[in-house]
Amino acid sequence: MTKVRSTLNILAIAIFTLTVTSSASAVARTWVSGVGDDINPCSRTAPCKSYAGAISKTDKDGEISTLDPGGYGMVTITKSITINGGGTGSGYGSILSPTLGTGVIINITDSADVRKAVRLDWLNINGVSTGTDAIRMNAGNTLIVENCVLDGFQGDGIELNYTAANTGTVLSVHNTTIRNCAATGIRTNAFSGGQIKTAISNVHITKCGIGINQVNGTLGTVRDSMISFCSTGIQTAEPTAGSVANIDSTDISNNTGTGVNVVGTSRARIASCKIFQNGTSLAPAAQVDSGGNNSIVGNTTNTAPGGPSPFPEN
Repeated sequence: MTKVRSTLNILAIAIFTLTVTSSASAVARTWVSGVGDDINPCSRTAPCKSYAGAISKTDKDGEISTLDPGGYGMVTITKSITINGGGTGSGYGSILSPTLGTGVIINITDSADVRKAVRLDWLNINGVSTGTDAIRMNAGNTLIVENCVLDGFQGDGIELNYTAANTGTVLSVHNTTIRNCAATGIRTNAFSGGQIKTAISNVHITKCGIGINQVNGTLGTVRDSMISFCSTGIQTAEPTAGSVANIDSTDISNNTGTGVNVVGTSRARIASCKIFQNGTSLAPAAQVDSGGNNSIVGNTTNTAPGGPSPFPEN
């Protein structure tokens, strides 16, 4: 009897240990530090070294927090999560992605992941002029980028590029600087028949190929932002479905090509915008609707909005 009881006690201890280990394998909040180690449990007192090391130990819908300044490495995200770079200014969280690397790749396809949402906050992502993209989302429902600096990529600062059906996808970018991206600052490309909705506010985009490029069924709003020193400021385009760009209280200036460019059956609506010193202000003007309260001057070719009569301010 004693031997049986002893065996049962050992089994109970083993089951308890496995349960504790299992429950500790992923938690709602994990931590990274510049002096951490990825073999750690990613707790505040024993943080991990990289975002990639912490993500497997973080629950779906959980958060990775950054304790101090450091380089935290490129990361692929396959579940809903928040990465918070912490700190002030541009944050503590730095990601270098050189030599055709992508700083953050998001590919959430798990049907059990209802939200399929990623939030990136206070990150500084640097491609050192050789990286491909700063942030690329291939699958997922929602991407929120706030308080970030994205700099120095051969491709795009932020790219949503869907190769499978997507509906109701949302991109929100706020208080973010994007610069030196050879292709595009922000590019959204819905899958054929799909749709992406964007909300972009207080975003500064400089020295990119195209500042913002909305492709294939993007319904986007840009507000209180600045796009300068690009080849094209804002483009709304197809080829498989028209897009709409609503542009409000935004400075589009010093772009070598067109300030606002519209392709095919797409459309742009501008209100309270300042469009200065571009190659061409708007093209084609007939595809641009106006609130009648924009300033368009100093462009090599000044074209006024040629859409229907100014839409009412109400």
